Amino acid sequence: MPLPEMFDIFNEKMIRIGTDSRKNAHAKGLWHQTFHCWVVNPSEGEGGSLLFQLRHKNKDTFPGLLDTSCAGHLQAGESVEDGVRELQEELGLAVPFEELVYCGMAAEESNPSPGLIDREFSHVFLYTSDQELEQYRFQREEISGLFFVEIPKFRQLVGGETDALRIEGIVADEETQRVSREQRLVRLEDFTPNSEEYYRLLFKRL
Repeated sequence: MPLPEMFDIFNEKMIRIGTDSRKNAHAKGLWHQTFHCWVVNPSEGEGGSLLFQLRHKNKDTFPGLLDTSCAGHLQAGESVEDGVRELQEELGLAVPFEELVYCGMAAEESNPSPGLIDREFSHVFLYTSDQELEQYRFQREEISGLFFVEIPKFRQLVGGETDALRIEGIVADEETQRVSREQRLVRLEDFTPNSEEYYRLLFKRL
């Protein structure tokens, strides 16, 4: 039987108070840390684009929604710098931590599903890459596809200046695992939710 995934646990002032399992952290609403990295492609679209991953439909939270380029929990004993491993695991990018740009930390609270209370200190970073979508070796068990969204248009969507965007990306067929291009008309509810503070930190650096 595998050992439970363990997190460092914090109080609301971000002072470490101990460790607990992932299951308990989410059941009890205990504060823990996450690593978020947004991949920016400055040559894609007008004003550059953000890379979004399409969450697999079997994910326990936010299945089938468009999400941060790369994100993951920090395990017990890990530093924020250790989060860079997520880029390798999820997108196949071997990136030195020094190449990331720090946006800041956002305290996020959500109830993504019944019985799950998620309280996270999310450390948000940027990484610049001109890599094409088809060049990414993304984690098929977790991610169904990748999409570019133009930064100015995403700002408008988040700010309520537009209701929908037409985006293009790649999606892996579940049976054959072949990747093909796909266009979608998306609204804000098609993206995983983030707080105003989170987007303020992100957009300030873009």
